[in-house]
Amino acid sequence: MSQRTRYQQGSVQREKRRSGPDVWVFRWRETGTDGESKYRKAIVGTVDALANEASALKAAQALRMDANQQAPQAESGPDTIAALVAHYRLKELAGERNGRKSFSTRAGYESYLDNWVLPRWGELKLEQVKPVAVEEWLDGIKRARGTKAKIRNLMSALFTHAMRYEWTDKNPIRLVRQSAKRERVPDVLELWEVQLLLSKLGVRERTLALLDAGTGLRVSELLALRWRDVDFENLELNVTRSIWHQVIGDCKTEASAKPVPLDSYMAEDLLRWRRQSDYAGLDDYIFASETMRGKQPFWPDNLMKRHIRPVAKANRINKQIGWHTFRHTFGTLLKANGEDVKTVQELLRHANSRITLEVYTQAVNSHKRAAQSKVVRMMVPNQGETEGALHPRIGG
Repeated sequence: MSQRTRYQQGSVQREKRRSGPDVWVFRWRETGTDGESKYRKAIVGTVDALANEASALKAAQALRMDANQQAPQAESGPDTIAALVAHYRLKELAGERNGRKSFSTRAGYESYLDNWVLPRWGELKLEQVKPVAVEEWLDGIKRARGTKAKIRNLMSALFTHAMRYEWTDKNPIRLVRQSAKRERVPDVLELWEVQLLLSKLGVRERTLALLDAGTGLRVSELLALRWRDVDFENLELNVTRSIWHQVIGDCKTEASAKPVPLDSYMAEDLLRWRRQSDYAGLDDYIFASETMRGKQPFWPDNLMKRHIRPVAKANRINKQIGWHTFRHTFGTLLKANGEDVKTVQELLRHANSRITLEVYTQAVNSHKRAAQSKVVRMMVPNQGETEGALHPRIGG
């Protein structure tokens, strides 16, 4: 058997660094494209995290499996679900080099693995995981259906990963039933509630809330906007990025990255806020944090908890308001206005309405802008009386 296909245990060695604690390094041999065998190495962890060589070897199991990808299945496969998780993390969740999953998705997966999958299934072998047992376990978890469905789908992804590497020939999670249907209908603001809230908020929060309720942007996209993303001449928003826990990433879907129509009234609100903001440069965030000296946008939870919800409560708007409430409200008002499904789908920038896309024709930009403007005019009544004083018209 050649060196390339012989199973390798590899070895770990302790190495010093110029600064910081020593690290454990995993070493193995690999045959390159030129046929020559070369030594490779990868850092497993610090000596602070891994106290001895035995714990370092255990932590290096995923690297060992990766080094033995072309060894026979029985020799190179993971012994347990925990070992499979380690390899999945190495190949699918590790670092920024992975372009298949956003930062927020990777962080969510890590949480589900640590808090749910590993504690219950980590020590079991792959063949010991049975569909009925997983289904009964999910039934007993005191979490929302949507959360349980995400855990189920992640477990399915683990077994699909094992099948790709030919460590198993079946995915038992495919037989696990788990509904993702909402257990409660999300709150939607009535028109008078939107009007009242906008009339009571400060300039910054009003601009933010109106922009969210009038575009249906996800809050991760909304707070990632910079002034250069606003095309005041053509009345469009160029949504090209999102932010989650202050980490910039791509938009959720390809459809999310399309330009968003900007009603002229919202553009006027943005200009008014820009005149008051300390961060009005093209590269500045529209809703930049003063605490972070403009280098980061506001944290969405802080804005909601400290500003928007207290104002809503003080004005007897007794609903569970979150950022997605504005998105739901936008979609609901569009539907109430009788807009066609295709226009609503494009304004909300959903990517999974394939049936809708096949049935309905492409919505014209003017139709989308008109549909959006109806909603904004409903939110801001009698604008003609004050528009000359507060909102000098732009954009014609």
